[in-house]
Amino acid sequence: MKIKKIKSHFKGKKILITGHTGFKGSWLSLWMHHCGAKVLGISDSIPTKPSHFELLKLNRKISSKILDITDLTRLRKAFIEFNPDYVFHLAAQAIVKTSYSQPIRTWKTNLIGTVNILECLRMAKKKTVAIMITSDKAYQNLEIKRGYKEKDILKGTDPYGASKSSADIAINSYYHSFFLKKKGKVLIATARAGNVIGGGDWSPDRIIPDCIRSWSKNKKVIIRSPNSTRPWQHVLDIIYGYVRLSIKLKQNPKLHGEAFNFGPDRKNFRVIDILNKMKVYWPKINWNIVKQKKFKENTLLHLNSSKSKKFLQWRTALNFSNSVKFTIEWYKYYLTNKKNIYYYSSKQISRYVAILEKKVS
Repeated sequence: MKIKKIKSHFKGKKILITGHTGFKGSWLSLWMHHCGAKVLGISDSIPTKPSHFELLKLNRKISSKILDITDLTRLRKAFIEFNPDYVFHLAAQAIVKTSYSQPIRTWKTNLIGTVNILECLRMAKKKTVAIMITSDKAYQNLEIKRGYKEKDILKGTDPYGASKSSADIAINSYYHSFFLKKKGKVLIATARAGNVIGGGDWSPDRIIPDCIRSWSKNKKVIIRSPNSTRPWQHVLDIIYGYVRLSIKLKQNPKLHGEAFNFGPDRKNFRVIDILNKMKVYWPKINWNIVKQKKFKENTLLHLNSSKSKKFLQWRTALNFSNSVKFTIEWYKYYLTNKKNIYYYSSKQISRYVAILEKKVS
């Protein structure tokens, strides 16, 4: 499918997005809104202040429900009333550090919440495509350089990673137990991605939001692990991966029940590399390195995305430099034009689509 046909594919379709008030969810909701889809977002709260969702004023453009996905009764009612064509399940407690201080909340949201989504899908009354987003942290991390493949062992160790591994296993269980029928109503696939950057992320204990909070006040940011490597990639590359997967799954039911990695072609970069690259676009910034950690965190993690390239014809459109540039430009615009974020975020989607069209043409 050509990029320009994505809009026509989703026009008029009912798209249910969990976690729509979050970082990735707000970008996906905005993109689907521009496609002319009928979007219902489900989240338990506005997770950050500031909030990309609130800045976009998306509650005026899509249907939005404040609903905890661990409440199966209310969740099922929302599913039945909306009767979606597509489901993108992004809702999660997604911060590793928070998972140590709030393990029960993390497990309930990430595992029980996912099982509840699967239960609602099991009752679907029409053909429904569901993309279940877990995480690269679901893999057993052996601190090795080779990229993890979809068939590698799922064995997260911290509460966040372990809850995501368990969610992945639950998805696979429901596929084999309830969704495997050839003429079933639900087509389901799992998406796993790495560290995502981009404008509008205000989550705590993430490198770029922490930097922006400090630099906007002319303060130095504290860096704890400068040599940790991550598969940094822009949020729009990942959102495009989810969208591409949903379209391909609809067109090719043989992908039903499969998992797909979404990681960059390039090598991983260190935290210090992304700091130096940000300084290119924002010269006044600075930082202090404090080598002290209070909780265990993986230092090396890399995904093999050859399966997504082969079956979905997906690859990142933005290189490392452009990913950082897109991100820093968004925040610099925000600091002087808070009231026009809908315009600027929409503009970035248009710019991204234009780059993507050149890449695939």
